[in-house]
Amino acid sequence: MGFKYKADNPEGIYFTTSTIVQWIDLFTRKELQEVVIDSLNYCQQAKGLIIFAWSLMPSHLHLIAAAKGKNSLSDIMRDFKKHTSKKLVKTIEEINESRSSWLMSAFEFAGRPDRKIKDFKVWQDGFHPEELITNRFIDQKLDYVHNNAVVAGFVNEPHHYALSSAIDYAGGKGIVDITFLE
Repeated sequence: MGFKYKADNPEGIYFTTSTIVQWIDLFTRKELQEVVIDSLNYCQQAKGLIIFAWSLMPSHLHLIAAAKGKNSLSDIMRDFKKHTSKKLVKTIEEINESRSSWLMSAFEFAGRPDRKIKDFKVWQDGFHPEELITNRFIDQKLDYVHNNAVVAGFVNEPHHYALSSAIDYAGGKGIVDITFLE
């Protein structure tokens, strides 16, 4: 399946958005958030993912990222989404998630039209990469990533949102290692 947006510059820095099917607010439980955070950390250590900024919202993940080494950003994101899909489903089954039946039905329904999906489809296709090629565009997307939780009404200040790199850019230490944009 072809996508309009592609991460085809191996040296490029990209703003990406990965979204849960039907924009379901999946990341409302700490255990499900940890699946994503742990996977981001793993992709940095083992796959060459460079994270410049990130924000995990209830239904989607924003990254400003690049890839180094043998893996392309597209390959890393494909593997990340495949792994987290399985791990998220398993975690939903293990924790006390009041919406587990509804979530599993939604994920099963989303996977039906796709012959490659055996059981559940958690993430929408693609990751909507947009290459950041000007300083203005970089600043715009960095502000967008960090202010997403403010605009959503979760916090009053970007650096108060634990599920993003805004704390790092404010001089603190976040839960995912980042490389600062210069």
